[in-house]
Amino acid sequence: MYGGRGAGVRASVAVAGATLLLAGCFGGDGDGEDDRASGGKITQQPGGADPFWVNPDGNAAEQVAAYEKAGKDEDAELIRKIAEQPTGEWIGPESPEQEAKGFTEAAEKADRDAILVLYNIPHRDCDNYSGGGAADGNAYRAWIDGVAKGIGDRPATVILEPDAVLHVVDGCTPGEFHEERYDLLKGAIEKLGALKNTKVYLDAGNAGWSHPEKIFDPLKWAGVEQADGFAVNTSNFYTTDDSIAYGRQLSSKVGDKPFVIDTSRNGNGPWTEGAKDEQWCNPPGRALGETPTTKTADPLVDAYLWVKRPGESDGECKGGPKAGEWWPKYALDLAKASK
Repeated sequence: MYGGRGAGVRASVAVAGATLLLAGCFGGDGDGEDDRASGGKITQQPGGADPFWVNPDGNAAEQVAAYEKAGKDEDAELIRKIAEQPTGEWIGPESPEQEAKGFTEAAEKADRDAILVLYNIPHRDCDNYSGGGAADGNAYRAWIDGVAKGIGDRPATVILEPDAVLHVVDGCTPGEFHEERYDLLKGAIEKLGALKNTKVYLDAGNAGWSHPEKIFDPLKWAGVEQADGFAVNTSNFYTTDDSIAYGRQLSSKVGDKPFVIDTSRNGNGPWTEGAKDEQWCNPPGRALGETPTTKTADPLVDAYLWVKRPGESDGECKGGPKAGEWWPKYALDLAKASK
């Protein structure tokens, strides 16, 4: 049920964006035309409806190259379904300024917007598969300052702290940390929202949350009304229709704020077998969902995004590696099951 537990905390390579800039690996010239190239390269989607940056050197892109080199052309084409789509870049704990700068510079050079996911709140994930986070409130504030400095005036769409509010509401996060968490989230929204071209969406759980009325006020206490909106279904599998219904319910209680939906793996909806508390963790038989776009089925939905990077593990369950590690078999299964 808890999307953030499988949120994929792969430590980003701090110099990734800078390396991309030096290599000039962008594919398109940003003119809004179809920037996808022949010859196996991973380049940008057409602009307009999909203004988000495709990382040409991500895990999926590397897997495509490896399969092509091995002569596994069918597998390469399946993984290309993932590699050719923009996905969230999860900023690591060590070099937030350098990583945020690298990704946003690379995106700006390609005339696209970077999607950044910030997942470093203290006492993150209640010590489960993706447990960790900043050492304390001051460390988190310094980390957010680094992210903001790295983004600067470049375009970015930020998904702020998957499950941070939900884990306060459901009691998973101990009560003594609640007030600080609200303060940290409000501060992050204020700092990032002040940037010229950054949109901030506070994570608001998913359609599997059985008591949405309990999250209305906590979202306000965390500053959602000062954010550009909120995000639903991060790292989870609920259908787009169910996610829209859930988001509209929340929106009506938090100032009619718009929202974004993580559609990365919701093509077949949620898995309803096995232990309920781990149905979210590497469930079998799932599929890729709608590709990222700003053309959505509802005016309140700003975008469908791939916040979770398909093919990266939710955690050490069902044979998976550590949370955030690339898992080729699971990636292939997602691609095979998608339409």
